[in-house]
Amino acid sequence: MTMTRTLAATALLAAAFPAFAQQASEPQLKIDTTNRTLTVTANERVTAEPDVAILHIGFETQPTDAKSAYADGARASNAIIAALKQAGIPDGSIRSESQYLQRDYSTKLHKFKLAQQWTVRTTPARAAEILDVAITAGANSSGEIDWTVKDERALEEQALDKAAARARENAAVLAKGMGVRLGTLIYVSNQLSSPSFPRPMARSMAMAQTAEATPPLAIEPQKVIREAAVYAVFEIE
Repeated sequence: MTMTRTLAATALLAAAFPAFAQQASEPQLKIDTTNRTLTVTANERVTAEPDVAILHIGFETQPTDAKSAYADGARASNAIIAALKQAGIPDGSIRSESQYLQRDYSTKLHKFKLAQQWTVRTTPARAAEILDVAITAGANSSGEIDWTVKDERALEEQALDKAAARARENAAVLAKGMGVRLGTLIYVSNQLSSPSFPRPMARSMAMAQTAEATPPLAIEPQKVIREAAVYAVFEIE
């Protein structure tokens, strides 16, 4: 039984994540009798329960003249921030995203709106409560929540470690199956990603004021996911 001097194989695992795997940098290798290599691509993901909820809180005033829109916005802005602090959110957990006074082009009337947006960090257990506090105080353009962990780097390192281990395991299996010995690692690259999901809520949430208090929304935290792809090239003997 004869075998060509050049062998290039790709791990079967790569087929399970074709779009993600292609993001890893894959060099154009020279294929000839002097290049005895085996290549693998491995993908792994890790998940964790979130310990941080980042709420997107904001408001938009009704169209009116510029001076009135600014005055209405100032009152709404201060009322929302005061309510958040009253609920126990520290200054360092509230950050401004945007604020602007702009012309309302939905009508031919010369009117303006003032809009402002913040991010508010809290625990997942308090996400629904804090969102309710803000909306009750006048945050009528709110609802997006980003779920994350305090140590994002550790989660990314776990994903990379798993992908690297899977790449070496796949290379060893392929080498054994092809009747060759796995040699030195000569090239490796990686790609990290955080899968995006559709937002469970729209940013605009106009709330009607009612005499009877409405309970907070039922919000279930999303798991935090990190994915890693590793592309590796080994010599074969």
